[in-house]
Amino acid sequence: MSKLLWTPSRERIEQTNMFRFMGEINQRFGKNFQTYPELHQWSVDNIADFWAVLWDFVGVKASTPYIQVIDDPTKMPGAKWFEGAKLNFAENMLKYRDDRLAIVFQGEGAEPVRISYAQLYDQVARLAKSLRDMGVTTGDRVAGFMPNMPQTVMAMLAAASIGAIWSSCSPDFGIKGVLDRFGQIKPKVLFTANGYRFKGKDLDSLEKISGVVNQLPSLEKLVVVPYTQERADISVLPNAIHFQDFISQEDGLEIEFEQLPFDHPLYIMYSSGTTGLPKCMVQSAGGILVHHLKELVLHTDLKREDNIFYFTTCGWMMWNWLTSSLGVGATIIQYDGQPFHPDAEVLWKMAQDEKVTVFGTSAGYIAALMDQGGQPGKHYDLSSVRAVLSTGSPLSIEGFEWVYREVKEDIQLASIAGGTDLNGCFALGNPMGPVFAGELQCRGLAMDVAAFDENGQPVINQQAELVCRKPFPSMPIYFWEDPDGKKYHKAYFDKYPGVWHHGDFITVTERGGVVMYGRSDATLNPGGVRIGTAEIYRVVENFEEIADSVVVGQNWDNDVRVILFVKMAEGQALTDDVINKLRAGIRQNASPRHVPAKVIEVPDVPYTLNMKKVELAVKKVIENKPVENTDALANPQALDFYKDIPELSR
Repeated sequence: MSKLLWTPSRERIEQTNMFRFMGEINQRFGKNFQTYPELHQWSVDNIADFWAVLWDFVGVKASTPYIQVIDDPTKMPGAKWFEGAKLNFAENMLKYRDDRLAIVFQGEGAEPVRISYAQLYDQVARLAKSLRDMGVTTGDRVAGFMPNMPQTVMAMLAAASIGAIWSSCSPDFGIKGVLDRFGQIKPKVLFTANGYRFKGKDLDSLEKISGVVNQLPSLEKLVVVPYTQERADISVLPNAIHFQDFISQEDGLEIEFEQLPFDHPLYIMYSSGTTGLPKCMVQSAGGILVHHLKELVLHTDLKREDNIFYFTTCGWMMWNWLTSSLGVGATIIQYDGQPFHPDAEVLWKMAQDEKVTVFGTSAGYIAALMDQGGQPGKHYDLSSVRAVLSTGSPLSIEGFEWVYREVKEDIQLASIAGGTDLNGCFALGNPMGPVFAGELQCRGLAMDVAAFDENGQPVINQQAELVCRKPFPSMPIYFWEDPDGKKYHKAYFDKYPGVWHHGDFITVTERGGVVMYGRSDATLNPGGVRIGTAEIYRVVENFEEIADSVVVGQNWDNDVRVILFVKMAEGQALTDDVINKLRAGIRQNASPRHVPAKVIEVPDVPYTLNMKKVELAVKKVIENKPVENTDALANPQALDFYKDIPELSR
């Protein structure tokens, strides 16, 4: 049984947007729901009614009302949402034009930059005029190779106001990684910063971008934003112009928001690209708008007075998710740089200084801070912080306990999980509910999430495949250059017809919570029993001697054996004693089946640019199979350490 770590007070529950929303449902439909599980069940049983109430509750701005919410709630893929409605995503993000702060940007080692809603509107208006003047029109692609900074948000909103499609990568992507993405979607305009900051160094982006623009024949304009230099030399870059020279100098401009169908494309997002060219997933303006506002307003309890921070880059969907907080009128806090420079608690100092109320990060960050003995609650005044969000990989039970011990006792810790594919979550936070160690609080409203066993049957308290049985608005509308929809269908609907199969291994608990075990294609199969890698990582993370690890299954003697690779902490050695302790800990805390057959020391563990371990790539290397597209990795050279290891042949 999971340990109970936190329960919200009755007063706190009754002040949440979720409680108010439940009251709205009760009033409109003559219900008497008192708890989240009741509300969730109703929402999946009444998809159309749920989204209709949400539309009103979050105040979606549309110039033409919708005729119906959904044409066929049993159809997946292919359901049509909010037909007849005309709206603009950017208009919904810029409902406020007052002096409240829209963005606070904290670049590594720099003074914060503060931008009000009035200033943001003005900048977007001027940028939109410049884009229109150069011929950008509805359906054109506008791309960003940008740090997480205000001009990235301005460029996205300016593009969206016209009905152009936005797509972005972060500046740590290699040339091939950028071309693998932007080369497919053929942008007309590309925004880039001249450089970025990381670990106390200014890194140049223009040399990299010169290798990109020469291979993008569709590109008509390269707009260079000043960051590490005020006015970099851009003379060698074709069609390049400084941001200050590109943006219109006119004052008092009104934005002409193109009124477009609900399913007009807004974003092109990318799969990680570790198994070939990244898939280009096209997501709709309306779908992203209502899905993000549901998650922010109800599940994150975001209000106008909140200051919300998420540590992210523009190459991760959490950037898009964070940016949608503008639709609530909250203040978004952007950080660009290394999260442990100049010291391990720099983000918590920022949380104190900026009075952050919602602090978003990754499980990897929490694990790293634990390893370094972080005690942010002791060193900083975190009285403003009411919620910590964690995603990217499963947060260990020890990670949960660390937050309550070293950050704050009275806090909602929401471990959240979903994917780039839906630009949102399947399971996430519930501000009205308790927090149990190692467990995501709930399945999202109107998300008919279940765990399917091998026979396609839903199971409780059993590890199985994450599926969603009913359509949701933020599903990709299509994949780029996939005219017959075959790639799309293969990605989600081949395994269980008419049911979204996500590829994560989970348990749904009796109380409706969710435990994540990692990617199902990375699950281990010793003795034919499927087990998740997260259970092994949870044990390994407790060993101070070990800095990092990756676990894979190796085909061996007509079975699968578990191989654990460990990167030792500085000054530590992988001794027999450490190996024996590891095996004993895994046997005791996971099961005998989880115990690794081999524990092997490596100098590094490979990660994607979004800091996810690439177990599949390691598995391919040890099986002498080619790893495609290593440009999707942050440290591709790490894979070399896994080649031809003698221990794996005996």
